[in-house]
Amino acid sequence: MAQNVLAIYPGTFDPITLGHEDVVRRATQLFQRVIVAVAAGHHKKTLFSLEERIEMVREVAAAYPQVQVESYSGLLRDFVVARGGKAIVRGLRAVTDFDYEFQLAGMNRTLMPEVETVFLTPSDRFQFISSTFVREIATLGGEVDKFVSPSVQARLLARVSSAG
Repeated sequence: MAQNVLAIYPGTFDPITLGHEDVVRRATQLFQRVIVAVAAGHHKKTLFSLEERIEMVREVAAAYPQVQVESYSGLLRDFVVARGGKAIVRGLRAVTDFDYEFQLAGMNRTLMPEVETVFLTPSDRFQFISSTFVREIATLGGEVDKFVSPSVQARLLARVSSAG
């Protein structure tokens, strides 16, 4: 484990999935401290409010004492630099994610040359899960228990039943 290295795992987490949780778990094995940075999502229309997403991530991350959950808006660079982060954790599910993530890592390296991007892949059984798919399945009445934690599932089902 890297000593005294703070890693930032950013995302919208709308909602946080078992794949995200697996990446958090893997990050805690590599870094002494991890901040899961929940993006305000100004560029995306989210199903859950920022406060709800933070609560869900905190519930899921409670099992990992070295994990903090914070929100951010604006440039990730500003958040990482202000916290003293030395690594950005990004999850890669499939080769289709790689092109975008590679470009993002290059931009981040230009903005923060002292910060490394670390790509982590979730376990095989979680590699196909995306928040977008989970939201769509739930909205259409499908079962999502294999993709999200029980607390997230309860919130998701309550949200889609109130919307319908």
